[in-house]
Amino acid sequence: MSAYDVAALCRTGRARRFARGLRLPINSRLARLAENPFARLGALLAEIQPRANTPPVMMSVGEPQHETPALVARLLAESGHLWNRYPPMQGTPEYRAACAAWLQRRYRLPPGMILAERHVLALSGTKEGLFQAGLLTVPEAKAGKPPVVLLPNPHYLVYAGAPVVAGAEVVTLDATAESGFLPDLDAIRPDHLERCALFYLCTPANPQGAIASRAYLEKAIKLARDWDFVLAVDECYCEIYDGTPPPGALEACFALGGDLRNVLVFHSLSKRSNAAGMRCGFVAGDPDLIARFQHLRSYGGAQVPLPLQLAATALWQDEAHVDSNRALYRRKFDVAETRLAGRFGFYRPPGGFFLWLDVGDGEQAAKRLWRDAAVRVLPGAYIAESRESDNPGRRYIRLALVHDDMTVAAGLDRLRQVL
Repeated sequence: MSAYDVAALCRTGRARRFARGLRLPINSRLARLAENPFARLGALLAEIQPRANTPPVMMSVGEPQHETPALVARLLAESGHLWNRYPPMQGTPEYRAACAAWLQRRYRLPPGMILAERHVLALSGTKEGLFQAGLLTVPEAKAGKPPVVLLPNPHYLVYAGAPVVAGAEVVTLDATAESGFLPDLDAIRPDHLERCALFYLCTPANPQGAIASRAYLEKAIKLARDWDFVLAVDECYCEIYDGTPPPGALEACFALGGDLRNVLVFHSLSKRSNAAGMRCGFVAGDPDLIARFQHLRSYGGAQVPLPLQLAATALWQDEAHVDSNRALYRRKFDVAETRLAGRFGFYRPPGGFFLWLDVGDGEQAAKRLWRDAAVRVLPGAYIAESRESDNPGRRYIRLALVHDDMTVAAGLDRLRQVL
């Protein structure tokens, strides 16, 4: 068949589809994806011009503003000869070994429990990995009933994205003040557990900063094994805490005997090392799941460039910059406590770098703060699933304490004056 004949057939096919009123074939499940919260925020504030004759304070996005450790620039400059090489999808042996060694140190795991080549896989940022976890775990529907994916409510938007695209039923578990800002594991319905393929859990939680205890994590792991689903624990904020280090899911696995079955944990350098632009993280856990994850990523994953893996290896091996970074966040919470104690349900979160403030109506508060104070915050309802009667984030706003102390103080002073 000639190129002319192929072109003619293509034109005929388009004409037939047009005659039937059809557009390009698109995955219909995409229509079920909620709108990106920051797109909603942009639309909410699009017509509002801030009255305040002062520079805006952008507290809506959790993008770290601290300096990236200097060793990153140095190592990238020294490894320029590696940019022309394809990196291994699973990560270099050195990178995976550094991640495994860090897990062992951070969570006091015994030697040999985490083996780099069996239990660790490099990711191009954990956002990619968390999304792919849904594609990895969601099976075909059985007897007309779709599998279930559980997630906290409110939640990071990625947790809901992959299950929707994979055809799962998303079941949200309210994480309110009454439940300690974590999902109530005892309140999960048996019929949801029976169909559950995946449970996303975040600790320290985004946005509330709640930390799951080791006992809580052990209970979640037992549920995953009893009902045979995957527990995916997002621990990206684990190195930003106010008091004691948050326990981790692998630590809970060790307490339960050392078995990693049904468990995946996700870690990133974005918050720990102020290296969000590096897009470098890892997933670790159940070796069978890691092997299947690697197979999936060989089709649709993005490799981490070799110079970035070289720098990231050094970051996972260094703790001094992490200690300094943590101290900076503690100072910001000192600033926040001085200004907001006793107001808006303020509490000093044990982990993470967000404030979750009860202002009565988060959407209206966000509009007022932008108009009257040039302070941009995220309405809590935009990162939570609405119920028939209410949305557990409706009363709240989320603020990211990522700027320098002076900027944080200015933003909180304006917030207090307006609200």
